[in-house]
Amino acid sequence: MRIQADARLDARDELIAKLEANGSDAELILLAYEKWGDDCVKHLIGDFAFAIWDSSKQRYFCARDHFGVKPFYFTHIDNRFVFSSSLNELRVSNTLNEIAVGDYLLFGVNQDLSTTIFKDIQRLKPGHTITVTNGSIAVKPYWTPEPSNEVRFRDPESYVERFSELLSRAVKDRVDTDRVAISMSGGLDSTSLAALAREQGKDVHGFAVVYDSLIPDEERHYSTLAAEHIGVPVTHLSADRYSLFDAQMPGEMDQPEPFLISALTGQFNDLLRLSAKFSPVMLTGYDGDAFMNVPLPSRLRGVKKAIKSLIPRKRAATEGRPYSWLDEAFVKRTDLVERCERPSINQASPLNPIWTALFEGYDRSSTKLNLEVRHPFMDVRLVEFLSSIPVRPWRINKHILRLSMNDKLPNAVLNRLKTPLASDPALQLVRRGSVRCLDSFEVSPQLRTFVNLNRRRSVADEETSDGLWANLRIFALNYWLANSQHSVRRTSQTQVTTVAATKTSNA
Repeated sequence: MRIQADARLDARDELIAKLEANGSDAELILLAYEKWGDDCVKHLIGDFAFAIWDSSKQRYFCARDHFGVKPFYFTHIDNRFVFSSSLNELRVSNTLNEIAVGDYLLFGVNQDLSTTIFKDIQRLKPGHTITVTNGSIAVKPYWTPEPSNEVRFRDPESYVERFSELLSRAVKDRVDTDRVAISMSGGLDSTSLAALAREQGKDVHGFAVVYDSLIPDEERHYSTLAAEHIGVPVTHLSADRYSLFDAQMPGEMDQPEPFLISALTGQFNDLLRLSAKFSPVMLTGYDGDAFMNVPLPSRLRGVKKAIKSLIPRKRAATEGRPYSWLDEAFVKRTDLVERCERPSINQASPLNPIWTALFEGYDRSSTKLNLEVRHPFMDVRLVEFLSSIPVRPWRINKHILRLSMNDKLPNAVLNRLKTPLASDPALQLVRRGSVRCLDSFEVSPQLRTFVNLNRRRSVADEETSDGLWANLRIFALNYWLANSQHSVRRTSQTQVTTVAATKTSNA
């Protein structure tokens, strides 16, 4: 039996006690499989993607973690199963998945969590397993964030105590280094993580993107208050000096999928680079809003709100609809009109496609940095607890987090409400006239397969964020089409391809 894994397990102590054996994370997963078989995933929590070759059963058993923090891609062509945690490792063809292209142009993200931008390469969904036997594949879910039986304590203090315990453990499990970088705004989520990591004796350094002149922004002020209260340094990265698609170093925009090319590439990558210089581990406050900022008594309200923001609003006239600038034949082939009016995204699903794109964008295969980006709020124990407690008052306006962090953060941060950016930085850059490259650019011939450029409005004339981002996605797709060809690789292995960074263990 052998395993190939990219894994970081939580609750190792409990797992070791169950197994009555110790070892690396990959070895523990293999031991769990030997003990529980396919049910091993019910005993594993953390960030992981792994494949186990079971020689006794002549099959592969693979799994991806609950929220999809670790990538897992695969192909199944001519009865050959090939997998990797790097999408480019699997590329043998440039044939695109047109549905994914349409989703990107309309919504900014692929809404089918089982597919990629390439027709022949699939993605294992978060919280799913895949079994390969005699050339046949079976994909099954093993977890979804459904609410368990409602938990009720006798007194309010017990809710806060249990939450504090779980959040502290989520941070501790994710910081296995003496130093840790925090992507720290002036909001409640990331500053809470900084305070807890500092409380656990870690050398913490905050890194914050701020705007000083482009748009009204108070992040410098609040992140400084929090850092001084916690007793940690914070480095502010002024985003005013960046332009759209501003790649500071060669290759920054060379991503495996167009979803991962950001109009704010420069500041995003500089933040990650600064963090990587300080520590190989960075924590983010993502996605506390989905589980703790519930304005209405519904466990999925936060997720639904995020999803709804991706869906273009209906317009009375066809010319004003988001797909009006797409190639008519492409729209017809992919039935994009219906997808726009009734998007394929399952709004009842608690798994947000934005999460997958974001986590894969943070992965080393995308950032090309020696940096593990971890997300303590995306912790199974924490999420299941939050989904089981009464919404009111605990999950309204992050009430439980505010009580938990009392005296650990300054009152100004504790009492600060959720504060989105005052305006869209990309729109302001265009209005200032600092971006003209999007008005005319060298067009990849393949772009005309998807976009009718005669209908495309000039970016300089855009007055709304929706209109601007529609055109920015065209530019990003064009860039990706023009620069992705060199990434095609011929897979020479007969059965398995994995990235060199994965851990391997035999038993």
